[in-house]
Amino acid sequence: MQKTIFITGASSGIGKETALLFQSKGWNVVATMRNPAVATELNLLDNILVLPLDVLDLKSIQAAVDQALLRFGGIDVLLNNAGYGAYGPLESFTKDQILRQFNTNVIGLLDVTRAVLPYFRAQKKGMVINISSIGGKMTFPLGSLYHGTKFAVEGISESLSYEVESFGGQVKIIEPGMIATDFAGRSFDFSNDATMEAYQPLVGALINAMPIMAANASPASLVANVIFEAATDGKQQLRYTAGEDAKMLMETRKQADDASFISGIKSQFGL
Repeated sequence: MQKTIFITGASSGIGKETALLFQSKGWNVVATMRNPAVATELNLLDNILVLPLDVLDLKSIQAAVDQALLRFGGIDVLLNNAGYGAYGPLESFTKDQILRQFNTNVIGLLDVTRAVLPYFRAQKKGMVINISSIGGKMTFPLGSLYHGTKFAVEGISESLSYEVESFGGQVKIIEPGMIATDFAGRSFDFSNDATMEAYQPLVGALINAMPIMAANASPASLVANVIFEAATDGKQQLRYTAGEDAKMLMETRKQADDASFISGIKSQFGL
């Protein structure tokens, strides 16, 4: 029987590449996004259902899950991919910006998962794949909000794995490094207040480092391939690293103590 994957944040980047890959492998794909009008390519393909879904809107989440079940008769894999990165000095963010970052990357992920879990539990199978980041295991300067959300995703995913295993389900975590998507554009929310002079050397260092990091970025299609591997390899494996930069940094993080690792990051940013 044809399997079905349900994807959030499928309008571009990792979400879109994953939708294209799974469709090419014969899966049914539910590609959800805030504005389905932009999905001109996905809309043309067989076995792809493009639906509106805003992870901040419970009604839109439930409506998309209901429509997916109606169209394809089931969901086998949920990919929680929707998210963005808020960077900048913590003091420069408003409460609303802080809430938006956590609501999108954490609460939205929880709400979509809660909408799908009853179906997985009833069918005694199903896989939740959460897009984390190497930023869920280590940090860069000025990323307290973004890294806070990704550290949360790591903890949520690992603990949830015990729950879903009780009915035959699985949770998997994907940890990409720098990806050549619009993360530095539409999916990047940078905040700064230039009057906070103490932080400006950090701000300058991050801005200068971004093009260098982007030059070594992996294509989104690489992450899509890792997601497909996680969904189909049959392994009891929780975490999957995506990208050579990610593998190198994660290995360094495992081996170094906090002071040594943080010192290495500072030197990378010229601090």
